[in-house]
Parts: sequence; structure tokens; C-alpha cells
Amino acid sequence: MVESVVKNWQGEQVGETTLDLQVAKESTASHIVHRALVRQMTNSRQGTASTKTRAEVRGGGRKPWRQKGTGRARAGSIRSPLWRGGGVTFGPKPRDFNLKLNRKERRLALRTALVSRAEDLIVVQDFGNELPRPKTKELVSALTRWGSDPENKALLILSEVQKADNVYLSARNIENLKLIAADQLNVYDLLHADKIVVTASALARIQEVYSA
Repeated sequence: MVESVVKNWQGEQVGETTLDLQVAKESTASHIVHRALVRQMTNSRQGTASTKTRAEVRGGGRKPWRQKGTGRARAGSIRSPLWRGGGVTFGPKPRDFNLKLNRKERRLALRTALVSRAEDLIVVQDFGNELPRPKTKELVSALTRWGSDPENKALLILSEVQKADNVYLSARNIENLKLIAADQLNVYDLLHADKIVVTASALARIQEVYSA
């Protein structure tokens, strides 16, 4: 169980809240989180890199010179991998890098990663009403009041993300801030951020979505 204080827009403590999620055993926690992280990063690879073998390179059908008598090394094609413009030996071909991980393991790894960042978790009241219009400067000041320096990589978790919302419009130009919805959490973002800022409603949404 994670206990956190709740801060308002001004950065003052206004209450407390808890997050109770089932996590992996201490002996296996780092292993399962690592597996989930490797899976996410590997599955993000496109796998579209491709090179041509000597059979696929255009040209090279004629023997460049006769086998014997020229004093030069024998050659059968100008598209040999030894020649400039020739084929590539053991080069990459399109492939699928996807790794599989059971759904229960993925969710367990996600809960474990979130709870492991309890010391860097900042819970704030919903502040959508505090931004009547898009204002990046005000959101940066609020993050500083909450305890996240502008130099820190911050993850802002909301109950839902709407692209027409003032919070989204205010956050999209902040270099070190990433905005995601509570039901779109992933292991990489949770581990990559220096500070995790989550609204009270988003925390309740996380408890609802990931408790099972």
C-alpha cells in the first residue's frame, strides 16, 4: 500500500490518499519488470531494415574477365560482396521482433513498477478549472510548486486526455513533460520519469483499472 499526501494548485497539502495494488514478490519483482520493459522496447522496433544479397543486386550477370591468364584474381560477378556496389553479406532483412508476455504478467509488472516509484509520486487535486485558457507558463510554475523541477523528466497522469482540453494544450510544449491517461500506463514511462504527477481522480482510475 502506498500512502501519499494530496496537494492543491498552490502546492499546499490538503489531504491524504492511498494506492493499494498487488505487486510481485521482492525476489522476482526486478526480473518481471525487466522482462516487461524489454518486451515494450523490443516491440516498438519496426523491423523494416533491409539489404540486398548478391542475388538481388542489379547486374553482375556477365563474368568480368576470363578465369585464367589475366594476372588478376578470378571473379565471377561484379556484384560479389567483395566489390563496391555488390551485395551485402548477412545484412538485415525485414523481421518481426515482437516478444510475448502473458497479460497477467504484464499487469503485474506495471503495478510493481508504479508502486516502486512511490517516493517520486506526487498526487495533486484536479486542476482543470485552474486553467481557463491554455497557459504553459502557469503549468510549469505549478509543477515547480508541487516539487518537480523544470529540468526533471516528469510524467503527468490524468484520468482522461482530451486534445481540446486546456491542460493538454498547456502541457504539449513543455520539453520534459509527458502527458498520458490513467488507463494507458506503461512500464517504460513509469521508470523513465524523474517525477510522476498524478491527479486524485487519475489515481482512483488507476486503482479501478489495475487492481484486478
